[in-house]
Amino acid sequence: MIASRNPLVLCFHSVSGDWRDALAVTPGEFERHIVGLLRHGYEPTSASNLLTRRGKLLHVTFDDAFASVMDAADVLERLGVPSTVFVCSSYSERGRQSFEVPELALARRNNPSEFRTLGWKELRQLAERGIEIGSHGVAHAHLTRLDDARLREELESSRRRIEDELARPCRFLAYPYGENDLRVREAARKAGYKAAFGLPGDRSWSDPFELSRVGIWRGERPLRVRLKASRIGPFAARAKAVTGGAYSAVLRRDT
Repeated sequence: MIASRNPLVLCFHSVSGDWRDALAVTPGEFERHIVGLLRHGYEPTSASNLLTRRGKLLHVTFDDAFASVMDAADVLERLGVPSTVFVCSSYSERGRQSFEVPELALARRNNPSEFRTLGWKELRQLAERGIEIGSHGVAHAHLTRLDDARLREELESSRRRIEDELARPCRFLAYPYGENDLRVREAARKAGYKAAFGLPGDRSWSDPFELSRVGIWRGERPLRVRLKASRIGPFAARAKAVTGGAYSAVLRRDT
């Protein structure tokens, strides 16, 4: 019998002690969150297992492929926790580039070094270590605002580019900003992905193209993270807002 509890998939962005933004948890916070969940009985699992298993399972994801993921991956490897890095393919083309979205323009000017993204060389290294590399689109577009042709291009070309560079399947997608609707989910299916993650997504896990994740933000205590992961998570999330910029506000609205 399949357990009724759904897996817990965490969504991080940057892991940095210097960038004081909701998107950037400190290295200490990052490790405390993971260790705390393991001590409370969560079982680490791969992204593929999320599609077939239920129970108190844990998987860690990173959106945007910031360069700080390399250090975070070392921590997860030491703790035995599988992870997935979701990449915007256009930001990996010429080595490390600056991640650019309008909502982060001011933060990027003030903290340029924090916005370096992983190039294909680093992504290959992560893939060779067993870390799943998924798509975050080509350039972090608001998918629900695109016409059908641009939506198809954003999803299909990013998947093909990742597969060509890494010589392995790109099986998973994370919707930029967590935004999706029925049309976007159907386009993701047709683009060849096995599953896609929202933020927060559908907590019932009834649709493999709207799998839920819990966003983790700077300054949150381990107890709050466990509350957000629980069945009362939506209420806990609304009980205390986390400060941050416009981009963070878009992402946190329901997590």
